[in-house]
Amino acid sequence: MSEQEVPLYQRIKDYLLTEIQGGKWREGEAIPPEISLARQFGVSRMTVNRAVRELTAENILKRIQGSGTYVAHRKYQATLVAIKSIADEVRSRGHRHSSQVLLLESAPASEALAVQFEVQPGHPLFHSIIVHFDNQTPIQYEDRWVNAVVAPDYMTLDFSVSTPNEHLMRVAPLQGVRYCIEAVNAPADIAVHLHVPEDEACLVLYRTTLALDQVASVATMWYPGSRYQFEGRL
Repeated sequence: MSEQEVPLYQRIKDYLLTEIQGGKWREGEAIPPEISLARQFGVSRMTVNRAVRELTAENILKRIQGSGTYVAHRKYQATLVAIKSIADEVRSRGHRHSSQVLLLESAPASEALAVQFEVQPGHPLFHSIIVHFDNQTPIQYEDRWVNAVVAPDYMTLDFSVSTPNEHLMRVAPLQGVRYCIEAVNAPADIAVHLHVPEDEACLVLYRTTLALDQVASVATMWYPGSRYQFEGRL
């Protein structure tokens, strides 16, 4: 997208982010009033307001009524579900974890993946597909994309020693997570690797992890519905 095609509010948003990241305004410091930014960019105050509202929703800025808009103090998110390695889950049951790597490659981000990773198309990514076993019984089919900037050594890992999750938690401490779970019948190729019939419902966990102020990984994990359940505690 050329500079001319970038919406005006996005240009203002990008400017504010760049200046904050560059240290012009530090945590707790006020940014210029909306009316000043409107004059600076030659736009309506409504356009500036949209940029400020979006950055406020993203916890980059904090608005205080009657006072102004300030750079927010960073808050690292705690998740309601533990980001636990599948290997740890298996070991906690006193069983042996093993894995089979089906695919390990580097690839530029497609347009769809670029949206998920919040990067430009062509951004370097790593892609792995791994089946995890509990005492030789397959319990997870993990299809994961990883931001190469966050985990540059990903392609050199020995996944029989360390799982992708364990490595990422070491090199990129978790800041946040987005996830959802649904029941889906396994496609033929996944059913084969999980040793289940094609018409058996699997639990599918879609998870995006955030680290180092960016999206670190996007993973889709399939679990046989007859052999696995999710549990949590609040």
